[in-house]
Amino acid sequence: MGSPKKNQNKGFFAAMTSGISMFGNAIHRSVNGLLGYEGLEVINPEGGKEDAEEEAHKGRWRQEDRDSYWKMMQKYIGSDVTSMVTLPVLIFEPMTMIQKMAELMEYSHLLDKADECEDPYMRLVYATSWAISVYYAYQRTWKPFNPILGETYELTNHGGITFISEQVSHHPPMSAGHAENEHFAYDVTSKLKTKFLGNSLDVYPVGRTRVTLKRDGVVLDLVPPPTKVNNLIFGRTWVDSPGEMIMTNLATGDKAVLYFQPCGWFGAGRYEVDGYVYNAAEEPKILMTGKWNESMSYQPCDMEGEPLPGTELKEVWHVAPVPENDKFQYTYFAHKLNSLETAPKKLLASDSRLRPDRYALEKGDISKAGAEKSSLEERQRAEKRNREAQGHNFAPRWFDLTDEVTPTPWGDLEVYQYNGKYSEHRAAVDSSDSIDETDVRSVDFNPWQYGNLSTE
Repeated sequence: MGSPKKNQNKGFFAAMTSGISMFGNAIHRSVNGLLGYEGLEVINPEGGKEDAEEEAHKGRWRQEDRDSYWKMMQKYIGSDVTSMVTLPVLIFEPMTMIQKMAELMEYSHLLDKADECEDPYMRLVYATSWAISVYYAYQRTWKPFNPILGETYELTNHGGITFISEQVSHHPPMSAGHAENEHFAYDVTSKLKTKFLGNSLDVYPVGRTRVTLKRDGVVLDLVPPPTKVNNLIFGRTWVDSPGEMIMTNLATGDKAVLYFQPCGWFGAGRYEVDGYVYNAAEEPKILMTGKWNESMSYQPCDMEGEPLPGTELKEVWHVAPVPENDKFQYTYFAHKLNSLETAPKKLLASDSRLRPDRYALEKGDISKAGAEKSSLEERQRAEKRNREAQGHNFAPRWFDLTDEVTPTPWGDLEVYQYNGKYSEHRAAVDSSDSIDETDVRSVDFNPWQYGNLSTE
């Protein structure tokens, strides 16, 4: 088969498809054998009665709950259900969507390495491995809480990073995030779009993710694959992300294109990721292979995508050990995100950690979590009435809406930009000599900007 260079008249994606096919035939067998991927997990992608009974024993769904919920949800088939459906708290995990955004920071040291690296292609190897690393956490089947408008999440004490995310819009639901250390700056605007298909849910990552490597000012743009949540109500719930992940160096045109294999019967192909780092002329320079729930490896290749003689496959990322039998399938890092261990001095009252529904669920009180969730949703509606009565529009604190509208594979996106005010706020707080002995857990959750509704 010809190299991507011979397919240039067909365009980049045609060349990539050709490259992936060649990679699968020429390299996949030897790579699978080397890394031990030939062992397959037995999974029925359609689910079954046995799966349903197993799930019910976990306490997530009783049969009567399943049947009544199915009747209610049938009318939403084909719709975007991101924020239009009130879901039972028993399917939730004690984390919000803007907290979950911070899980991408677990392996941030890979971005540090990308910044320190002089080889432009290895930069993409490190950066794409960082982007892939979060999918281990994304396979959890519990739903995170939708953030309240104005809700925030702060992360410190990890890799020298300062991280802030904020819910910047309620309809449509949109979040913005910024993270920074001495090596990189990370900026994201996220507007998830969903399509409910009955017993499954397609999730389209409408968003813009940019990473700036500080040493040379390199800007990397990331387009992730879509995600599919299978067997939402009947059968064993599981998550897959079939499709392409593309990371592009906006200055040079170099890019990595990685293909997430779809899961087939008996688990065939599940978790597997294969692809190449290409130069601006669409010539393969480095092959990458692995499993998004285990590890990623790389090897220099020739123009045909074959491994260069005298080189070997080297591991670049490996998933960290995780707790055994964790109720929510949390990683150790996910537990840290809920703790005060990663919270800064004088935590904002709008922080997700302080949400009473999230905290009640974390402590195992599902009944209280459900009541608190309903209360927060009603307060959010009350704030909207107050705001509209005053003729005001909601304005985020830490991000500004720009005039930029960027296209994505799943629709246009209005872009929010970090305004730098959080850095000023954090610097002022950290330099303060005052000693705050207030118990953070005693602080009322308060994201409200139009009337303090936290105690009403």
